[in-house]
Amino acid sequence: MSTLLNAHSLCHDTAFGPLFTHLTFTLKKGDRVGLIGYNGCGKSTLLKLLDGTLEPTSGYVSIAGHCLLARVEQHLPDSLNPLTMLDAVLDNIPHAERESQRWRAEALLAEMGFSPADCALTAATLSGGQHTRLLLARALITSPDLLLLDEPGNHLDLPTLLWLERFLNGWNGSFIVVSHDQQLLDNVTNTSWILRDRQLHSFALPCGAARAALAEKDASDALRFKAEQKEIDRVTASAKRLAVWGSVYDNEDLSRKAKQMEKQVERLKESQTDVTAGSQWKLQLQGDALRADRLLALDNLPVPPAPGLPPLFRTPVVRLKSGDRVAVIGRNGCGKSSLLRLIWQHYQAGMLTEDLKIHPRVAMGYYDQTLHQLADEATLFEALEPFAPEPETRKMALISAGFAWSRHGQVVSSLSGGERSRLLFIGLTLARYSLLMLDEPTNHLDMEGKEALAETLQSFAGGVLLVSHDRHLLKASCNRFWLIENGELEEWHDADAAWERLREPVLHGFAPEPDVKIETTAHASDDLLEKLIELETLLADDQARKPKHQKPQLQAQWQREIRLLNAQLALL
Repeated sequence: MSTLLNAHSLCHDTAFGPLFTHLTFTLKKGDRVGLIGYNGCGKSTLLKLLDGTLEPTSGYVSIAGHCLLARVEQHLPDSLNPLTMLDAVLDNIPHAERESQRWRAEALLAEMGFSPADCALTAATLSGGQHTRLLLARALITSPDLLLLDEPGNHLDLPTLLWLERFLNGWNGSFIVVSHDQQLLDNVTNTSWILRDRQLHSFALPCGAARAALAEKDASDALRFKAEQKEIDRVTASAKRLAVWGSVYDNEDLSRKAKQMEKQVERLKESQTDVTAGSQWKLQLQGDALRADRLLALDNLPVPPAPGLPPLFRTPVVRLKSGDRVAVIGRNGCGKSSLLRLIWQHYQAGMLTEDLKIHPRVAMGYYDQTLHQLADEATLFEALEPFAPEPETRKMALISAGFAWSRHGQVVSSLSGGERSRLLFIGLTLARYSLLMLDEPTNHLDMEGKEALAETLQSFAGGVLLVSHDRHLLKASCNRFWLIENGELEEWHDADAAWERLREPVLHGFAPEPDVKIETTAHASDDLLEKLIELETLLADDQARKPKHQKPQLQAQWQREIRLLNAQLALL
């Protein structure tokens, strides 16, 4: 397989120390890599180094001349907000090519599941899942050989996650995808890179098997380290004993042997097996059980997306008590986050209404997926004050969570998404709530954090209202399921049945409905047909050549453009 990219001894330093040191690796055509690691370990930074957005402190990246690389960012750039989706896609190619490539942009957006009417929407009005598909279309219009995807599954609902999985499985290029969704990675990757302890561990295995292999290596290294330490301790004790004897008996031979053994100890320490530092933080949530028949009661509550707008749905009569761990599931835009936000606003305002009742002794905690509860201008130390007024408590909590004392004066706005999420969870851990509402808490949690969250929610003494698309988390931690579908909230007791209900409309992909037509002219249709015939002729001619004279890269590009044209023509 041809090499697409090489990294040589990459190092990257920050104001708080190095993120990673001396990373060396090769990526070949056909590699489908899952990049995983603890939050804050430098995964997004590594992608930016690979595409040239950032410069390494030392080392370098070399990209093959035939390799075209594109990075799919976590967030849509602000400069695209006023643009329509079509213009946002065309914005990623040179201005001179935009008019001739308009058909490809339209076809790509159709392939991403957007209708012709959607293409006129401005980027600022899109949901998180629509952002991801728009970012993919922007990358694909450059016909890349290598895609760098930075947490594309964040903010996606279950149907869109399934679509993303199908897209990655069907794409014929190579990619590196940063994700904390093990199920997604197991289904789409053949290689795993684990960034940990400032080093990169590579396995030719999907995510779950790679994590198991690394855990096995850790166990083996720990045993080897223990045996090596035992030998170091033995030689150290012998050296001390000989040094004492040499001094007491004025014996130069014994003193010389003692010095030789001390040098042997230094050599043993230098070659000693490295063991992982592991995660410095364990997510734990402590709750209080309130002795009451209900913590929260909803009765025909209208849930609007924003004040003054028509409701997305009305709740039936539902109750939540201590020990209930309720999962709120549904598609993006159905009103899950709106429901939690409405309850939180009523709680903060102390409002009691007939359709929303909160027990007067409830202490409510709220994890807002936007993380706006933490003021951007506050320091890490100040941000925790609403959760724990005692300075020493906050100080020790930050240190135990991996935020060194030197960082306590750092402002919240400078944190990565994962670190900001960790800081909010530290606050929720310090407080003891009888009702905890979590809105998409896994968006910035690493795999270990997700597993810890599932474990701690199982034993949470209070009540929990959880919005998430993480199937493993919901099944492992929740005992009730509220499904919002078609403007109604229904309680389901079988999580798998609820997933199937959500899967039904996307079994055949995101293609527009058959009656959707693109307004176009007969002339435009003729142009597309002419282009299709031209590409098919080029492909057939090249495939007829001897293998050594064929151009596989061009063939792959032509095949992709033929598929796009066929998709476009099917809508005319």
